[in-house]
Amino acid sequence: MRIANISRQTKETNIYLKLNLDGDGNSNIYTGIGFLDHMLTLFCFHSGVDMELNCVGDLDVDDHHTTEDVGIAIGKALLESLGEKIGINRYGSSYIPMDETLARVVIDFSGRPYLVYNARLERERVGTMDTQNIKEFFKALSSEAKMNCHMEVLYGDNDHHKIEALFKAFGRAIKQAIEVNSTKLPSTKGLL
Repeated sequence: MRIANISRQTKETNIYLKLNLDGDGNSNIYTGIGFLDHMLTLFCFHSGVDMELNCVGDLDVDDHHTTEDVGIAIGKALLESLGEKIGINRYGSSYIPMDETLARVVIDFSGRPYLVYNARLERERVGTMDTQNIKEFFKALSSEAKMNCHMEVLYGDNDHHKIEALFKAFGRAIKQAIEVNSTKLPSTKGLL
């Protein structure tokens, strides 16, 4: 079973996370940020990953710490649940349309974290969530998962649609990358 349990407590957030890579896309998510909960639910559905997540954060300050720390926890859980990465596809990619918007996400569980994020968002907030924290979420997740991640909104007008397309495309790319299709490590170097 490719499952990880993460508990992370700081002066800013208290997080419990259970992640099952071989799930059915079920989720039970509470971060205190409704829009982030919605995006993570979509991620689970499209990736097939099961997630239980509870985060109590200092939302009286703002949503930055909660958003970033949830990204850290999910990244740690992905890395832990992948283990030695034997037999996984390693790479994943997806294009997702959302009405007038088209997003692309390409990932590699290379062991070398890097985020390329090209998404121009016009609104300061969607719901109660600060849109600049979308990048911070994916930056933290990519770093902790030791994943190379390229995400881009190719075009679109509505910021909700842009962000939703990114999360769905990310989920689909994860689903492809974590699929086990052999008994070999997907690297000529012998280490990921």
